[in-house]
Amino acid sequence: MLRPSLASRDKAPRELKAIRSSDELVRDGDFTRVCPAALWLAAAVEVHTAKEIVAVNGTNQRLKCTFSSSSPVSQQLSVSWNFQPEDLSAHEPVFYYLKEPYEPPAGRFKDRVTWDGNIERNDVSIIIWNLKPSDNGTFTCQVTNWPDVYGTIGEVRLRVVQKVSFSEIHFLAVAIGSASVLMIIVVTAMIICRQRRRKARDRRLEAANTER
Repeated sequence: MLRPSLASRDKAPRELKAIRSSDELVRDGDFTRVCPAALWLAAAVEVHTAKEIVAVNGTNQRLKCTFSSSSPVSQQLSVSWNFQPEDLSAHEPVFYYLKEPYEPPAGRFKDRVTWDGNIERNDVSIIIWNLKPSDNGTFTCQVTNWPDVYGTIGEVRLRVVQKVSFSEIHFLAVAIGSASVLMIIVVTAMIICRQRRRKARDRRLEAANTER
């Protein structure tokens, strides 16, 4: 499983100590010194994903994930994609980003996932290739952008189906379209028949006038 760099792991405990020190200041009544820490804690990363995606077996699917942060994008920005199967078994790592993309070295998504994001545009999306029924489950997208290390975790449920199923609206649209085409054909046939009958009648009248 891919892990963040040692520098980022060492930095987190020092920041946590700073938070605990701020809590002590609150208890002591020194609110002036604790305000910056309170504002820091209020900052968070918001992650946005689709709630559910339906894809066809054997196709490729882009899992879109975007984020917003109160801080500029830093060199410590990290992205973690994980997967939990429908049987609610243990989470599996899917993808990791820290300064550069890291594909999974093993597991069900080895050689089947690629980076499709753009950090400058706050896009941390990935593509899953050659979908399988075993890919049914929930994918999570988590973003940390130091000092914004807290925030929401995006979740998207993926359903892999054998073929695309048409809804009742699709069936209704097909039925209406077919009826419209049939009506146009019938009306066109009636117009052609009337024109032919009129021409035949005109020819008979001409022939009768000639005989007189």
